[in-house]
Amino acid sequence: MARRSPAPDAVRSIYLLWGHHPSPGRSGLTVPAIVRAGVEIADADGLDAASMRKVAERLGVSTMSLYNYVPGKEDLTALMLDTVYAELYDNDVEAAKNAGDWRDGMRFVAGRNWDLYVRHPWLLDLRMSRPVLGPNTSRKYETELRPLDDIGLSDVEMDASLTLVLNLVESTARAHRGTLQTQKDSGMTDAEWWNVVSPVLGQVMDDDELVLSDRVGSSVGAKFDAAHNPEHILGFGLETVLDGIQARLDR
Repeated sequence: MARRSPAPDAVRSIYLLWGHHPSPGRSGLTVPAIVRAGVEIADADGLDAASMRKVAERLGVSTMSLYNYVPGKEDLTALMLDTVYAELYDNDVEAAKNAGDWRDGMRFVAGRNWDLYVRHPWLLDLRMSRPVLGPNTSRKYETELRPLDDIGLSDVEMDASLTLVLNLVESTARAHRGTLQTQKDSGMTDAEWWNVVSPVLGQVMDDDELVLSDRVGSSVGAKFDAAHNPEHILGFGLETVLDGIQARLDR
């Protein structure tokens, strides 16, 4: 049997993302209402919980009726992603660029993306092999490139620089979410956990062999009262990336 070409699905998805929606039925069901319900469920219980069945239950309709508007979970997830990206920017990035330099603009971009992950942590569970080419995703890319335009980078270098910044924010946000989940599951803050394990480590570890790690780990713990601080890591990493871009420009 010949494999079905994915091209029709990709085309259908593009039309759906850009607002070509079926007309509301007698129940008043619409694509935006379905997407809002999916986002609300994912915000509360995670991405896996935002199934077509759960969305239908939230809207008080049958699961099958949803498929007349959104063909499946993959399309729903793409619509959810593109919808929350609308929260990122208005004209703020232009103001940031005009108030400072390109580094201010990239700090602004990083901060907005960090805040979005905090509001919608399910974004960290997305595994998109290809970009979601919706209107808000496209505007996000356009907006986030602006601080890098006309500073001396090629177009390819602009894209790579933006990707470095966004990947740093995503990875730090993912680690931060893991820390919060560990604290929730264990019922202990990092400081409380350290107070429990520190005396035991003092008994079993040979300090003569671990002088450097003991010194650095103690310094971090004293400064942040935790094994690490995500805001510090993000800020340090971001400035290091920006320094690297600046060094490239200086050459």
